[in-house]
Amino acid sequence: MKNVLKKVSGISERIEEFIVCFSIVLIMLNSTANAMGRYFFGKSIFFAEELNQFLIVSVTFIGFAYAVRKGRNIRMTALYDSLGHGVRKVITTIIAVTTAALMFYLAYKAYFYVVELKDINRLSPALEFPVYIIYSIIPIGFVMAGLQYLISFAMNLMHREIYLSYDVIEGASPGLGESI
Repeated sequence: MKNVLKKVSGISERIEEFIVCFSIVLIMLNSTANAMGRYFFGKSIFFAEELNQFLIVSVTFIGFAYAVRKGRNIRMTALYDSLGHGVRKVITTIIAVTTAALMFYLAYKAYFYVVELKDINRLSPALEFPVYIIYSIIPIGFVMAGLQYLISFAMNLMHREIYLSYDVIEGASPGLGESI
């Protein structure tokens, strides 16, 4: 079971890293080219803002899944930190499975939103590109985040330590897993 989780985690990590890095680099290149066009030629790239908006959507939703993988998602720990190991383990496990369910539910709802955008044939204003293609990253991001929470849930069921993600153990020193 752990080998399957490791393989799923590794594949999705590479996909997440590629999408986030590619999107950020493209935002930088697009913004730089647009600024240079305005400064040197007195003309902006007509689609620059729209493209950046699309790329920010991908960075946001895929970046969220990546943050969950690295155990860097937002956690409220004031009361949690004062509890014993067993109670923290139970709470973390329950949070992982309920958050996974929420992510899959949001992916389900986002999927139907994307289908609606496709059905009405909504196009972006500047590029006249089908918006549903860009927004399809939203349910994908939710599914990837949900998978990370499911992996965390499974790791917490299989091990004594408290796992924030596949390879991040709560309170572990950097190198063995990162603590937040």
